[in-house]
Amino acid sequence: MKTNQTLAYKYALLSVFFWSTVATAFKISLRFLTPLELLFYSSLSSLFVLGGILIYQKRFFEVIKHIKKQPFLTLVLGLINPFVYYLVLFKAYDILPAQVAQAINYTWALMFAYLGAILLKHKITKIDIIAGFICYFGVLIIATHGHPFSLHFSNAFGVALALFSTILWSLYWIINTKTKANPVVALFSNFLVGVIFITLYISLTSHFRVPTPSSMLGAIYVGFFEMGFSFVFWLKAVNLSESISKISNLIFLSPLLSLVFIHYLVGEEILFSTIVALIFILGGLIMQKRFNR
Repeated sequence: MKTNQTLAYKYALLSVFFWSTVATAFKISLRFLTPLELLFYSSLSSLFVLGGILIYQKRFFEVIKHIKKQPFLTLVLGLINPFVYYLVLFKAYDILPAQVAQAINYTWALMFAYLGAILLKHKITKIDIIAGFICYFGVLIIATHGHPFSLHFSNAFGVALALFSTILWSLYWIINTKTKANPVVALFSNFLVGVIFITLYISLTSHFRVPTPSSMLGAIYVGFFEMGFSFVFWLKAVNLSESISKISNLIFLSPLLSLVFIHYLVGEEILFSTIVALIFILGGLIMQKRFNR
């Protein structure tokens, strides 16, 4: 059991490390690609990775069975993730500083609790409400560059997109509770449908542009590690761990480590208001997790 727990920590830390790099990867990639182009090429890359994992696991043919068994659910989930969710998220990163977009994105766990209360009839506690006030006050701090009571947003549209992405991500996982397939099989099926949606959307609204090899590297990295391996590593960690609580706390390392990459690789000056906002956001999330264990 100790060996399994040690291995669980290693897989969890791998996931956390890659999640810490994706805000930087998004921002750098968007210097060379439009949000729609990044969505298409990263989703295609992820499809390749997930397909390879399924072939290795000898589960590839389960995809057809899953789609036949739950076609409408697969269609809806593929429409949300990767299509709409990542299109909204990439657009938010395109117009906001990476430190702002990534901080807001971490509030999705609270949104999940609130939507779960509405859609799944989960009980919402006083702690959820208090944590919400704390987290969203943090969002207000970061969105106003440290002047929350002025209500003067540095980029209201970008903040709205980032908040909307948390709704989409929460909806995806709530609807995903209806999926009966193996998680990797289900995710591959969703991405297969999503890539079809993305291709149709590009053909109707834009045109395919072949990127340079150097600009493709960012999209491939996002597809491999944000959309692919991180998910599989985290599943392995959950399956190997004695309890989820032992590895879930590691997630809170991600936004802090992310700021280091954003500063040194993207070149953003990390604002004091960002640090204060993250203290509020992470404080609210930790409070919710600890008291609602």
